[in-house]
Amino acid sequence: MKDKLLIYGCNGYTGALISRLAKKQGLEPILSGRNAHAVKKLADELKLPYVAFDLADTAAADNALKDVKVVLHCAGPFMYTSKLMIKACVRNKAHYLDITGEISVFEGANRQDEAAKKAGIMIMSGVGFDVVPTDCMALYLKEQLPDATQLELCLMSKGGRLSHGTAITIAEGLGQPSAIRKDGRITPTKSGYTTREIDFGFTKKLAVEIPWGDVSTAFYTTGIPNIRVYNVLPKQLITSMKLSNYIGPILRMRWVKDRAIAGIKQKPAGPDDKERETAQSFVWGEVTNKSGASKRAVLTLPEGYTLTAETAVEIAKRALAANFSQTGFKTPAAVFGAGFIKEFAGVSLKDLQ
Repeated sequence: MKDKLLIYGCNGYTGALISRLAKKQGLEPILSGRNAHAVKKLADELKLPYVAFDLADTAAADNALKDVKVVLHCAGPFMYTSKLMIKACVRNKAHYLDITGEISVFEGANRQDEAAKKAGIMIMSGVGFDVVPTDCMALYLKEQLPDATQLELCLMSKGGRLSHGTAITIAEGLGQPSAIRKDGRITPTKSGYTTREIDFGFTKKLAVEIPWGDVSTAFYTTGIPNIRVYNVLPKQLITSMKLSNYIGPILRMRWVKDRAIAGIKQKPAGPDDKERETAQSFVWGEVTNKSGASKRAVLTLPEGYTLTAETAVEIAKRALAANFSQTGFKTPAAVFGAGFIKEFAGVSLKDLQ
């Protein structure tokens, strides 16, 4: 009987947070990943079953997934790993979830929509932060202004820091342009050149446009054809983003990325427990229609990795319980509704004037 949850990439920073929370909430997931030693170490600690395999090994992947109903994929960068895992899930009729925020991964997952429907499974990328809170914000605002033609979202963090996985994903994207959705199409733009002052209701901050996952997912959730996503970043980083437009070919060289990744691995794996307890995240959103009418709101949220673990485990539980009938490629808010994010502790939504 296919009734098991498999967490692949359990030994990464976020994967370990998710694995521990799943165990705490009464689940008995199979822990998995490529590094057998690291996987076994966490499995022994949590007293959970485990299996180690390389995604490129089709036979090993099929053997590991034969009794699995849901895969929660946490091994990034997802631009390199998601395609193989999605194919394994389609072959073995297992629901696929991941915690990516990468536009290319969402678009690739969407291209597997028909294959997933034929297999009777759901593919849902982005079950963490990003994109659960931003997706819920997008749908909430769309419901307030149904004829909206433009959506803008902005992220802001207070405290905390990046995990190795997130930082490495950013390093892999060095030298790449930003991206927006314009008239329904994903369109590259110059990095660092589009900025906006965002009024969060309690503070105003300068934010810069970034190629975030919602450029892909919010379109599928809301149908809004024009989408931009911003992030509140230090001015010196915005300057570096502008510079990257002119030295992109150098930044895209493998040795440059490898050097950046080596430096990342010398730093702590991610925020410690105290940092995660005290940090906060915020999501601002605005929709506008053709006549200029607009609606704005802000979400106050826990620290991003903490929230990722909570939303990912909850969605995995619902997939295990089959509390939905959708198959094919889906986005979080499209399945669970705009109010889904408000079910988690420390989350509040406020409309802005």
